[in-house]
Amino acid sequence: YLHLFPCQAIKLLFDFTFCLHIWVLLSCLLHTAMTHANKSILLFSLPVSDEKVLKAEPRQNVTLPCRAPDKNPAIAVEWTKSDLRAEHVLLYRDEQFDIDDQHPSFKNRVDLQDRQMKDGDVSLILNNVTINDTGTYKCHVFMRGSKTDHISIIHLHVVPPGE
Repeated sequence: YLHLFPCQAIKLLFDFTFCLHIWVLLSCLLHTAMTHANKSILLFSLPVSDEKVLKAEPRQNVTLPCRAPDKNPAIAVEWTKSDLRAEHVLLYRDEQFDIDDQHPSFKNRVDLQDRQMKDGDVSLILNNVTINDTGTYKCHVFMRGSKTDHISIIHLHVVPPGE
């Protein structure tokens, strides 16, 4: 019944980010499904995500940090941006970039800080940022032997110089 949760009331007391955190936490940790036979409740959870806010000026290069937990080796990483539909910012798997579904605005502007993903480092380098790069980025790290992926969230604000 999360749609009944009065997020607007909390928004009056706290800022939007807090409200968003509460909603994400509730939706991830308290998502329930009732079975008709015995009325048991199933709980689902996702790994707790890292969340950071970064500020940059146009034409700068910026590194969006992301690391697999406990420095575990990653087998793949996908960077997405919330306002893009099915296209991604960067997808790296099988030791190569998958550019088939990459959003055109990121072609030839993104790279991994470490393509070997040593120590779980899958940070994204975004070159020559523009105002249009402002937004929320998610880093999905896929690890061998893990049934879940690790998610980091980066809020990037590209602002004119001096702001």
